[in-house]
Amino acid sequence: MRNLGEIPNANCKISLFAWNGKYLVKFEQGLCEQTYKFEELEFDGGETFIRAQITDSFIAHVLTSFISMQKSRLEFLEPA
Repeated sequence: MRNLGEIPNANCKISLFAWNGKYLVKFEQGLCEQTYKFEELEFDGGETFIRAQITDSFIAHVLTSFISMQKSRLEFLEPA
């Protein structure tokens, strides 16, 4: 897996990778992470295109998912 770098963000860590004909965009916040995979053939523009698609709106959706993930994680840890 080749690390293409990070995208600065104050709310989560965003890393971009290339691996096995795919681009992976990995978001990390606390103990949760989300990875989005895209086939290289899905679009023209490569890494530049991927970076341009990581907009404030997309990040907002990711952060909303983190809230749900963290809630699920805490519920998992609660005794039954």
